[in-house]
Amino acid sequence: MATPISTNFTRLTSADLLKFKRYLVENVSRSMEGEMLQLGDRAEVLKQRLNEAYIQTRVSLPEDIRTQIFNEILDEMTGFGPIQPLLDDPDISEVMVNGPKKVFIEKSGKVTKSAITFDDDDHVLRIIDRIILPLGRRVDADSPAVDARLPDGSRVNAVIRPVSIDGPCITIRKFKKDKLSIQQLIDYGSLTQNMGEFVRACVLAHLNIVISGGTGSGKTTLLNVLSGFIPEAERIVTIEDAAELQLQQDHVLRLETKVANTDGKGAVTIRDLVRNALRMRPDRIVVGECRGGEALDMLQAMNTGHDGSLTTLHANTPRDALSRLETMVLMSGMDLPLKVVRQQISSAVDLIIQQTRLKDGSRKVTAITEVIGMEGDTVVMTDIFKFEQTGVGPNGKIIGELKATGIRPLFGPKLEAAGYKLGAEIFMPPSGMGLGQRR
Repeated sequence: MATPISTNFTRLTSADLLKFKRYLVENVSRSMEGEMLQLGDRAEVLKQRLNEAYIQTRVSLPEDIRTQIFNEILDEMTGFGPIQPLLDDPDISEVMVNGPKKVFIEKSGKVTKSAITFDDDDHVLRIIDRIILPLGRRVDADSPAVDARLPDGSRVNAVIRPVSIDGPCITIRKFKKDKLSIQQLIDYGSLTQNMGEFVRACVLAHLNIVISGGTGSGKTTLLNVLSGFIPEAERIVTIEDAAELQLQQDHVLRLETKVANTDGKGAVTIRDLVRNALRMRPDRIVVGECRGGEALDMLQAMNTGHDGSLTTLHANTPRDALSRLETMVLMSGMDLPLKVVRQQISSAVDLIIQQTRLKDGSRKVTAITEVIGMEGDTVVMTDIFKFEQTGVGPNGKIIGELKATGIRPLFGPKLEAAGYKLGAEIFMPPSGMGLGQRR
């Protein structure tokens, strides 16, 4: 056991508190070596041993400082250290550690710097290890970047030197425990009632839908909502890098990628899983995100009877989404002429839903666009709904309107054949005049 400290702190410095905290951690850790306890029991035993170790030191700290140190130690030994309170806060959607003294959070769409800090780079590295070691992942100079998932489903990316020049960094996209409904998105102003009815009918009618958007725009949230419209009787295969989708249906198969082992073998990619899913008799294939050659396999699946597939990709406009799809298909290694690639895309994809994070932090569906077909070498698209920004309020709030363009989709008969005859009013713009055009 470490030698007790018998000093009264009259003037506390950060160095004093750090030294004292490390002494307590060392003491308690040694006392609990070899004990196999459940998480809840472990927390209670830790509190008891921590209090015993504190009494033995004969140190008298102000109550608020003692409580703070105890909480920090408990977070360190049962959770994820200084960032545990941020992970526990339901209003925080993202935690970004840019170094031991630079921790940022996203709250209500706004990114701000937190008062939370780590002791040093080693402290950040210990938390990274705490996250990834139970998952069988590793991070070192040979493998300096890692993706992982917290027990609650939150997505984690960690990067260390030499890739991260200024030291170890952690980015955590928090997992929302409560799945949002389409009505909540409507209440938040992310889309309108008519848009909600339209996308619901499109999912039920087995249209192939691509959700396009930038990082943090809400693509996965929208994918979760849309997947909730899939009928209970259908067999759904979901494919993700890190499982985030929260499908409530009973007949769901969840597949997740696997990184290579230390020998560089054993990796299972999104593309591997898409190909395997085709052998699993799916009624629907839901890919969390297309980002490479798997796009070709996804398009081929959409073109060969697997209607109603859903996926997301990174792009800032529906037209950019098509370009991104083209690029990803070419990444597959197949030497296909560009026109053939575009024909594959135009025949496979029915609808592109553009999700955008606006400058004020709000997230909206800014376009719902039909993919019509080919004219010459160009894929033709039509906006069915569109967000039009009209200004910026005094508090930075984006002012605009989500509205129909006045153009009815050409796949209307397919919706009707599936039993969803939407009224003309859904596609009528506020002025009663058509706003859209093919492009």
